[in-house]
Amino acid sequence: MAGWPATRRLQQCASAESMAPMEPTKPSNTLSAISWLRKRAENVIVALIAIMFISFLLQIAFRYLLNRPLGWTDEVVVLCWVWLVLWGAAFILSDKEEIRFDIVYELVSERTRRTFTVISSLALVVLLVVSLPASWNYVLFMKREKSAYLGMRFDYLYSIYVIFSVACIVRHCWIAWNAFRGRNLPDLNVLDDGERI
Repeated sequence: MAGWPATRRLQQCASAESMAPMEPTKPSNTLSAISWLRKRAENVIVALIAIMFISFLLQIAFRYLLNRPLGWTDEVVVLCWVWLVLWGAAFILSDKEEIRFDIVYELVSERTRRTFTVISSLALVVLLVVSLPASWNYVLFMKREKSAYLGMRFDYLYSIYVIFSVACIVRHCWIAWNAFRGRNLPDLNVLDDGERI
């Protein structure tokens, strides 16, 4: 059969296809949307850093060059800093980039690490869910207070904490679910399997 022309053509096509470079697979629409949203969240961080930097430079220029300090720049820097930290922790940092105390975590087996991840994620979810109503009430209460120079309501400043809490609840539910299913644990190559407890 190897001598038949049709068989030879199929063999040539098969060998030509295996030699041709493979086209990259397109990411799913969900992954593309998540990637797009993550980039927009990074844009917010960049804008907050730029506003902080410009406010800081204005404060230096007005205080030391013109001898007329600006009070509102301090408020802008504090507002941007609070939003920058909580926005970044909610939407930019991945689980692998977060700080963790992993002295014991590195010593145990993968199954025990998954158990640690499920327990810690669920504990954090419970803590945030229980505290969410009180946090929401505090943010609503703070609409009565205003900043000294800008007159900005403090509920706008503290509303990022509610956003942060909801984002952390969703993220840690996802982390616990993946750990329960045995997926997406942080890679630890510090110890060999024989050195683990």
